Amino acid sequence: MKSSSTSATKVIRVLIADDHPVVREGLVTILKSEKDIKVVAEAADGKETCELYNELAPDVLLLDLRMPEKDGLQVITELMSHGAPKPRIIVMTTYESEGDVRRALKAGAKGYLVKGADPRQIREAVRKVAAGQALLQPEIASKLAESMARPELSERELQVLQYMALGRSNKEIGQVLYISENTVCRRELFLRDGATRRRVREGASRL
Repeated sequence: MKSSSTSATKVIRVLIADDHPVVREGLVTILKSEKDIKVVAEAADGKETCELYNELAPDVLLLDLRMPEKDGLQVITELMSHGAPKPRIIVMTTYESEGDVRRALKAGAKGYLVKGADPRQIREAVRKVAAGQALLQPEIASKLAESMARPELSERELQVLQYMALGRSNKEIGQVLYISENTVCRRELFLRDGATRRRVREGASRL
């Protein structure tokens, strides 16, 4: 569909993927006023998303979870399999069930927003994910934390999840919790996998 060439100015290049034109237009409107963000293309289905991503290599992909041809999870899985550098993907959907969030994060998404999020949240998410940070909309992070506040996770795991919800980088989380950045990375992987208590204990024993 629409695409534009890379500007000489250093900006965050964004690909928007959603099968509803009105949603794409809304996201373009939210982002186009920002000098450091540029929408380089729009895709209407999963197949086109993968093709445009491979062609344009955007900094951030804003991705709907439910699309024709290939759904969002298939797109994430396919793009993540291409090797380094890994795509930086924000899932933006009307679906906010615990299962959807877990599957998207496990597949490799760095952010998760619900459609209808405040424009400032969307712009903040694009900037943070472009910088390599993870970001969950606070309401989603709270729901996920509640569902995971069971025997699966330790108190420290929940603390890491809460700081992820605030958009903190692994380095910042490590500084606040007095643990190494590598430790934060390992704990983030456990969170993405929905680790069991046994796996958390095994990981902790290697710290």
